[in-house]
Amino acid sequence: MSEDSLIWTEKYRPTDFSQIVGQEHIIPRIKAFVEKKNLPHMLFAGPAGVGKTTLALVIARKLFGNAWRRYLLELNASDERGIDIIRNKVKDFARTKALGGIPFKIIYLDESDALTRDAQQALRRTMELFTKTCRFILSCNFSSKIIDPIQSRCAIFRFKPLPEEALYEIINTIMQKEGLEIDEQAKKELINVSGGDCRKLTNILQSCSVLSKKITVDDVYQIISYATPTEIKTILEKAIKGDFLTARKLLLDTMLKHGLSGQDMIKQIHQTIWQLPIKDEKKIKLIELCAEIEFRLTEGSDEFLQLEALLAQFALAGKH
Repeated sequence: MSEDSLIWTEKYRPTDFSQIVGQEHIIPRIKAFVEKKNLPHMLFAGPAGVGKTTLALVIARKLFGNAWRRYLLELNASDERGIDIIRNKVKDFARTKALGGIPFKIIYLDESDALTRDAQQALRRTMELFTKTCRFILSCNFSSKIIDPIQSRCAIFRFKPLPEEALYEIINTIMQKEGLEIDEQAKKELINVSGGDCRKLTNILQSCSVLSKKITVDDVYQIISYATPTEIKTILEKAIKGDFLTARKLLLDTMLKHGLSGQDMIKQIHQTIWQLPIKDEKKIKLIELCAEIEFRLTEGSDEFLQLEALLAQFALAGKH
């Protein structure tokens, strides 16, 4: 594999609107703004790895051509959360005009929901003062964390996790360009564990490719350090059948074998519950219990003790 392909997330980042997949409900409106060379302030809201930063970079490329880096200021608010980033970096960049046919520059503020309220208030004022020379694109995971005065000044675009078809398309593109062979089961598992996050998908795929050009589902599990669905299902079925001690031992062995945390196990157990041979009413109660156990783990409870308690509930569910 060539040296320039070590970071696949950047290598396969789209450079044109037609290459962005999974956000077809957004692209036509953005494209219309770019064609008219007149952008509003924009707020991109949605989960990680779905194309928010990519779309902002494509907008800059289309507006400014080869000089796009000169007229785009890209900042990450999670690195610098305070008011100083607005007073210094943002204002310094915003107060000068762009040269050429586009009368404004672009400031892309990633993870803007990490900004403090004071910083957001300063940003609100900055957006008012420098509208003629600058357009802001704010990116966040949760738009509810952005103050209302900023939201009212922006055109809001809500991104969604990438659908399976889009992820299949990405996998097939990488397969072709990197000369990989990926079996269908491995593709399904890659899509399942990525959860609609393209960045996570490409990182896992790149790591798998280091092991072999022929990627199997076992390679995927080895890289992501997940227990296989069969292992989790065996543990839960043992507990339901009343063989609590065996289930407990398998649980500990699986956690140690794969280096899993308690929260990792809870997530995989939650996904497996619907495959168990018990009534739906009991499945619902067990899912509710999974949520309770996950909360306890988040609060600092002992991982293995809480998972044992969960297994005990599975054993009780199997008896009644």
